[in-house]
Amino acid sequence: RCGLAAARSYSGGGGYPGVSLTCPLPGVPKAVFATAENRERFETRVTVLENGLRVASQNKFGQFCTVGILVNSGSRHEAKYLSGISHFLEKQSPSSTAQFGSKDEILLTLERHGGICDCQASRDTIMYAVSADARGLDTVVNLLADVALQPRLSDEEIEMTRAAIRFELEDLNMRPDPEPLLTEMIHAAAFRDNTVGLNRFCPVENTDRIDREVLHSYLRSYYTPDRMVLAGVGIEHEQLVECARKYLLGVEPAWGTGQSRGVDRSVAQYTGGILKVEKDMSDVSLGPTPIPELTHIMIGLESCSFLEEDFIPFAVLNMMMGGGGSFSAGGPGKGMFTRLYLNVLNRHHWMYNATSYHHSYEDTGLLCIHASADPKQVREMVEIITREFILMAGAVGEVELERAKTQLKSMLMMNLESRPVIFEDVGRQVLATNTRKLPHELCALIGQVKPTDIKRVVTKMLHKKPAVAALGDLTDLPSYEHIQAALSSKDGRLPRLYRLFR
Repeated sequence: RCGLAAARSYSGGGGYPGVSLTCPLPGVPKAVFATAENRERFETRVTVLENGLRVASQNKFGQFCTVGILVNSGSRHEAKYLSGISHFLEKQSPSSTAQFGSKDEILLTLERHGGICDCQASRDTIMYAVSADARGLDTVVNLLADVALQPRLSDEEIEMTRAAIRFELEDLNMRPDPEPLLTEMIHAAAFRDNTVGLNRFCPVENTDRIDREVLHSYLRSYYTPDRMVLAGVGIEHEQLVECARKYLLGVEPAWGTGQSRGVDRSVAQYTGGILKVEKDMSDVSLGPTPIPELTHIMIGLESCSFLEEDFIPFAVLNMMMGGGGSFSAGGPGKGMFTRLYLNVLNRHHWMYNATSYHHSYEDTGLLCIHASADPKQVREMVEIITREFILMAGAVGEVELERAKTQLKSMLMMNLESRPVIFEDVGRQVLATNTRKLPHELCALIGQVKPTDIKRVVTKMLHKKPAVAALGDLTDLPSYEHIQAALSSKDGRLPRLYRLFR
């Protein structure tokens, strides 16, 4: 109730009339909140330069900015080249350039502006990014242009890159968490020998074969202005365009403009299949409390491209499946009410992990479930996971759908609080579509997903052959034909003959 009530003592010792939190304080002027004068100032702006380079920016308050160059290039484009070039470029950058004599010089230059740099290569994109004080934008763009277009690729740097890759490959096989390795295996099984199924990591046998000539040949084909986006967050668009014209327009790269092999424009071909790696997992984590020896299975089915309308229903479905590890912290907002927690981890104490993943690309996608258990429980684990795929096509509860949609919106908005994440979102969307859907547009699309949409995309997905990746002791692993038959059945069970005579 508003108005004067019994006085309440505060720590300061004075008294103040008790006023309900739902009422304005008496005698205080009405608050006037700031509003955006022009909404366009806060939307993503895109300018295409004369050479085809796209410049994209997103306004954001703050002293620091994130700027980078994204290239439409990755392991999926290596069909005509040695596998592992993108991984090689990722590990090699940043290194000496035409202007900077060493990596240390680059880092010292960035340090003057409080900056840090990074290079990441994926299946379809290579990204060079810098976060620094916005007042150093000219220096940052100059540095990015030099790193991307003018690397020296000296013999010493190439040899150091080879050593770094060999070390990473050894570490990959020794990690207690096999998820990166399984992700590579499931892509190789789903898209055998084509596009996104090509290995993202450089094979050991190729480390000595990749040299400056091989790298220049690849860069000549793929590092062209029409396949690049200069993206920035936290800077004025006109200033970024001016820097792009100054440092990225009319620049001849270190590899010249000679004859190229041409760009691989292959469309992903989903094949399905199985990839198995027998591996002793007993010594993955030694010590006083070692991780138990586990067998890891990942089963996937083709979903859709992120350019298709069904991408949003698939994203909601992935959130609805959720899951995690049996030792996850859990709690509200952590996925404890997702299907893989309720139907799998809560009911089968012997399963150590059940997690849903959704990978989406410009021309295809892959929805998969990763599960881990003791090698003696592999058959039961496969049955449980295939049953969850079958149940996706069943009834979808209104409450669980709303929870999944709300959680997806929450995750989207929370991630976009980070400036580097906004930068990557801007760059990737503009690289693929020349524009960007804003968060409120995506949230509106998520809100429109209905149970019928989930059922439609699942029905479409279940008609495909499965992709299976298996790692560890595979003595009791069912054959690929039995897994395929289980996914085609009504209850996800393995064929009876297998259960009786295995």
